[in-house]
Order: sequence, then structure tokens, then C-alpha cells
Amino acid sequence: MVAQYFRSFNIFSEEEIHDCMTLFEMKKISKNEYFVKEGDKCKEIGFIQSGIFRSYYISGDGKDMTYCFRFPNDLIASYSSFISGRTSTETMQAIADAEVLVIKKEKIEELTANNPNWIHFLKVIAEQEYMELEKRFFQLQRDSAAQRYTSLLKNQPNYIQDIPLQHLASYLGITQRHLSRIRKEISF
Repeated sequence: MVAQYFRSFNIFSEEEIHDCMTLFEMKKISKNEYFVKEGDKCKEIGFIQSGIFRSYYISGDGKDMTYCFRFPNDLIASYSSFISGRTSTETMQAIADAEVLVIKKEKIEELTANNPNWIHFLKVIAEQEYMELEKRFFQLQRDSAAQRYTSLLKNQPNYIQDIPLQHLASYLGITQRHLSRIRKEISF
């Protein structure tokens, strides 16, 4: 799956993809375990083979606030921690057993030092992350909770049933009770 992911960018040769694949290691993360925790430094990027992750932070009043989900065929990292070297302000937790191919930061730095295609790739990834963040911001500002739920349902129909209701409600910015009403109104 990860080789196909790299091919989809039309940046790398087959040899470059093959060479890169040797740098990844498989990591199994059990349900409720963490890819990275708030306060730790993120020193690797993962490619999710299976499983679902949620990204969350603890608000000033102590609430657990889910703001992102990651699914198979997604990259996972505490991006700001990874690029800055500072500690993470977020926690990334598996909400289902997961298998993740990981590559260490120093390996990525070696790739970028030796091949400009990797610099181009990282630029594209940074642009995608920005656009995703902007989309999420506008969803929260413009769309109703029902519209945000419908969007998630449309984009991840195979996985949405595996997300615990409290995390889904937090992601949508509503109570579990309100989520139950929305789910009854929207047919699968």
C-alpha cells in the first residue's frame, strides 16, 4: 500500500520507491495505545496499513477534544513536533488495533539530503496538511454538525462505525445525545 501511495504522487522512480521501502519498519499498535503522546517529541512518520487513530488534546478546562481521525492509507505524525523538534501538543491514539509502517526522522533527512525528489514530496505533503487544516477550520465555521457528520460518513463509510461515539461527538463539536439524533436522521 505504501509503495502505491508514493507512486500516486508521480514524483519517484520505481527504484527510488524500492530503496525507500527498505527504510520502513512495521509497528503494531494496540487499541488505546499511542503513536505519540502530548509532551513527547515526534521522531517518526507512519503510514497506516490498518487501524484508526484519533488526534486529540486536553482543553484548558480538562476536556478531551478530538480534532482529527486518521485511517488506512493516511500518513500519521505530530507534524509540528516532527518538523520543529519540539514536544507534541497533541496525542495520537489508536482506536482500533493498527499496523503502521514507520520511518525515522533521520532517514527522511538522509533522503532529502541526497535526492531533491524527496524535498518536492515533503513540500507537497506540507501543502496537503495545510489544505486539510484549512478545510477543517472552514467546516467548523460554516457547516452544521449534521453536515460535518455526513462528510465524514461519505469519505470514510467503512470506518465510521468503528469510532467510539464520545470521540465522534467531540470531533463534531457536539454532545453524544445530539450525535444520536443526527445519526437517526441520516440514513446509511
